Amino acid sequence: MIGVNGNPVIFAGNSHPKLVSDICEYLQQDVGQIEVFKFSNDNTFVRILENVRQKDVFILQSTVEPVNDHIMEMLIMIDAAKRASAGRITAVIPFYSYARTDKKDQPRVPITGRLVADLLETAGADRVVMLDLHAGQVQGFFHVPVDELTAMPQLVDYFVQHNLQDPVVVAVDIGISKKARYFADAVSAPLAIVEKRRLGNEDRVESMNVIGEVRGHPVILFDDEISTGGTVIAAVEAIIARGAGDVYVVATHGVLPGEASQRITDISHIKELVITDTAPLSEDKVNSKIKVISVAPLLGEAIRRIHEGRSVGELFTRK
Repeated sequence: MIGVNGNPVIFAGNSHPKLVSDICEYLQQDVGQIEVFKFSNDNTFVRILENVRQKDVFILQSTVEPVNDHIMEMLIMIDAAKRASAGRITAVIPFYSYARTDKKDQPRVPITGRLVADLLETAGADRVVMLDLHAGQVQGFFHVPVDELTAMPQLVDYFVQHNLQDPVVVAVDIGISKKARYFADAVSAPLAIVEKRRLGNEDRVESMNVIGEVRGHPVILFDDEISTGGTVIAAVEAIIARGAGDVYVVATHGVLPGEASQRITDISHIKELVITDTAPLSEDKVNSKIKVISVAPLLGEAIRRIHEGRSVGELFTRK
């Protein structure tokens, strides 16, 4: 039987310790004691430094760069907790990087999102918590329960408080248009869509057309994940060419490798880049145009509800 008396035990991998610290601050408890490091031969070592027998254990790891190292780290942490007789192990993955590899879209390619799901289950995860998956069908890759949370309400609240005059929400592509429609309805704005063409497997995008009217309107450019920024930059160029006003870029996941954040915010028409902290953002990537909204309260409350056997879905029920 899982020991639900007392607090859950929350362990941090090396991908995003600050987010774990903020979650534990929200829950008014300490971060779990664990060692996670690499030996000189590049082997990862994990040692849990407290008793977790029959405890409710949550292991938080965002699969950000270096992605494969952080996935391996998480698998070893789960295995360590399993072998320490944890009562239940929940993998909390704010950013699930292989969610884009969710199908065979060309010959002789893997479905890596499914492979990572199999690895997590094999390692011993009893439950998984994720946030705004790029492809919702990834939930079906798991045989264990999956809670997909969304940061949409926090992002909506931010723009409602901004009180933009006659904004238009623009989806960066047709694939994200359903989520963008929800966002547009929530901020009482019409929806437009950028039709795009991706050039092979490269991180380059050629935007082709804007479906909808943006001329003279402030624009909220909507995506779920920003990586190199190629899609966003191409979309911004397309809507500016059609006479849009200031552009606000919004996404749950701001991965922003290398100079991506600078390339995006260097565009004069971009007023602000609004993201959450599902991926860590180093100080050298932060500038005055970037607004980071914390998901620590959302993840903390989800962890509390899972631990207490209460509904997670109630977090997103409109009142």
